[in-house]
Amino acid sequence: MRDYSIRVASPDDIDSARALMLDTVYRDFGTGYVPRWHADIIDPATAYLAPARHTLLVAVDPADGAVVATAALDSRGPAHPPNPRRLADRFPSGETAQLRRVYVRPEHRRRGLARRLVEELLAFAAADGGYRSVYLHTDPAVPGAEPFWRSLGKVVHDEREDLGGGNHVVHFEIPMGR
Repeated sequence: MRDYSIRVASPDDIDSARALMLDTVYRDFGTGYVPRWHADIIDPATAYLAPARHTLLVAVDPADGAVVATAALDSRGPAHPPNPRRLADRFPSGETAQLRRVYVRPEHRRRGLARRLVEELLAFAAADGGYRSVYLHTDPAVPGAEPFWRSLGKVVHDEREDLGGGNHVVHFEIPMGR
């Protein structure tokens, strides 16, 4: 097993992190880049490195120094729309640590990287002291995503159960201080 290093992204990691994120939205999500959903991918430095309460982590392959996984956290709760109003009310911006961009290159999956990255994000949120909840949403069509998040948190809303299916997104809360 490789001994991946996990660290806070530096400005030198931004191009590699962006490439990994873009590859993921094209390959796994099938949507490609959608500006209203993915603006943080184009400018991750502004989204995650500049604000004090935000962070972007990368996992680096020791064999070649390549960024093989990302995970981010910001202080924005789910916006309404497109998310249901009750979620925006339950997870307000400023009090909610939202997990984002937990992506692992396919050839590096099933090695515990996503779980390690999430644990680091949860420690960051706890150390901040201002977050009262941890929220995320996922596309259940992405292989392995829904079972992974179910292993860490609880479903607070499944849009597939909404009349018309909503956006087919599953929303989760992960307990603080896991």
